[in-house]
Parts: sequence; structure tokens; C-alpha cells
Amino acid sequence: MKPIASLLGASLLAATASVALAQDDTPDNIAVAYEEDGRYFTEDDVPTYNVAEDGTIDWPSYSGFRRYHSECHVCHGPEGEGSTYAPALKVSAIDMDYYDFYDVVVNGRQKIDASHQSVMPAFGDNPNVMCYLNDIYVYLKARGTDAIPRGRPGKKEKKSDVIREDENACLG
Repeated sequence: MKPIASLLGASLLAATASVALAQDDTPDNIAVAYEEDGRYFTEDDVPTYNVAEDGTIDWPSYSGFRRYHSECHVCHGPEGEGSTYAPALKVSAIDMDYYDFYDVVVNGRQKIDASHQSVMPAFGDNPNVMCYLNDIYVYLKARGTDAIPRGRPGKKEKKSDVIREDENACLG
């Protein structure tokens, strides 16, 4: 079993955009290269999502939906669509490097100048975010490609025992 720190820091999940993109058009930061214990990864070991032809989504994307709506949607809007207060994270998850995304969530960010007034608080001490950060990330990637439509996902893969163990270890 990998230590939870490596699962949170380096990579966890991965994905295909088969619903929204043709296989040949799938960007490198989305295409599933391998699966490990119910988590999907790109060729660069970056978490991504997986949506089956029947619409069944991977467990981490489903978990990300739940965690996003408990912690992030107040500012960033439902389903990662953005709001007048904060940007659409479904776009950021596709355009922003995974490690930059991770850094912004952990440490926060401030952009205050004549044309910007943006303050993202740090969530590095919040286990409800940090234990599920990769889940949130893959959910937003799936939303960014429209692989997962708006609303509560209907079908999901079963949570693997390894995911359950990692979750319990992270939450204490």
C-alpha cells in the first residue's frame, strides 16, 4: 500500500474523455494510460477520470462530485461552472497543470491589481479537501470535457478496498 502522502501529492486518478472527445482527439492530460485499484492515470502519472460507454463513472469522479459540492461550489458555482465571485474550475482543471492546481488549492492564491481582485483561500489544512483533492480534480476534468453532465452522476463504479483504506488512513 502506498503512503497517503504520495497518493495525494504525486498522482491518484486518471481518465478517458470517450463521451466528449474522440479517442484520437483526447488531450494528453486526460487520456487514461493505466488503472490502479479503481484510480485512473495519464501517461505522466497524473490523475484522470474514466467514463464507460454506458455512462458509469469511476469512483473518484463520483467522490469528487460529492466533495466539490460540499466544499467548493459556494464560490465556484455548481458543477464547476463558475460564478460572478470565482472562476469556472472545470476549465482550470483542463488548462492548468495538475501540480499548479494542487498548489493553488493547498496554499491559496491572491491576485489583486487594477483589473483583478481574486483571493483563493488555502485548504491545505482541511481534510475534507485534502483527502479528496485528486477526486475533486478528476471530477472537474470530466466536467471540463463534458464527459460527466451537470447533476448528480447516475451510475458509478464500486469504491475499491484500497480507496476505502486510503480514505480511512487520511481522515484518521
